Amino acid sequence: MPASTIAFDIEVAGFPWEEVDEITRGYLIAREGDKDKREAIPDRTGLYPGLGKIIAIGMWLVGEDRGLILLEGKSEDMRDWSKVPNAKIFRGSEAEILVEFWKLVARAPKGGFPRLVSFNGRGYDGPMLSIRSAQLAVKPSRNLLGNRYRIDEHCDLHEIFSFMGVTRERYSLEYWCRRFDVESPKGSIDGSQVSRVYRAGRIDDIGEYCLRDCRATAQLYQKLTGTLLPLFAGGE
Repeated sequence: MPASTIAFDIEVAGFPWEEVDEITRGYLIAREGDKDKREAIPDRTGLYPGLGKIIAIGMWLVGEDRGLILLEGKSEDMRDWSKVPNAKIFRGSEAEILVEFWKLVARAPKGGFPRLVSFNGRGYDGPMLSIRSAQLAVKPSRNLLGNRYRIDEHCDLHEIFSFMGVTRERYSLEYWCRRFDVESPKGSIDGSQVSRVYRAGRIDDIGEYCLRDCRATAQLYQKLTGTLLPLFAGGE
């Protein structure tokens, strides 16, 4: 059995297009055949590995229904955070919040790794966390992707609802929350606005958005225990 179960989510602020070197800009534009997508690339650098900074990491302890937001900012000790009930906040540099994340998801001294729960964590959050950590010389404490077809260490609900890629259509976290009567995490911002909101200095709003997504992911996961999850290896 996992030591604990933690839902997680990240928010990334993409580098300004003018700060991306010319060769990389040309490469990204040349590889995109769709005209509309090509024109959107300068505003979507946070989607590309290594072209954004991780500014928020949300974590929600499923069994205890409490959360923690690791948020970029001036370093300070962990404290209660009033923006989200039952939550704490840890602030530090990007490297410091990454170090704290890897510490919290490491193998327990006398047990296994905590089970991680995400929504598209295998497709985005996991690779971004690992690659950005390597760029900043921060050593990951575990492989966040591992065996795609086992969910005992990392349960990606995006993969669960597609039956590991078998179904053709994929739907958003908000869509599935509404199907299972989980409070929608939708708020005043969404993922596409993170870079702009970050540059406006509204980082606490980003942290709140991130942690509410974590809480919704945790609640959705609980709805699936005993029903869908046992259909997959490691989901007992």
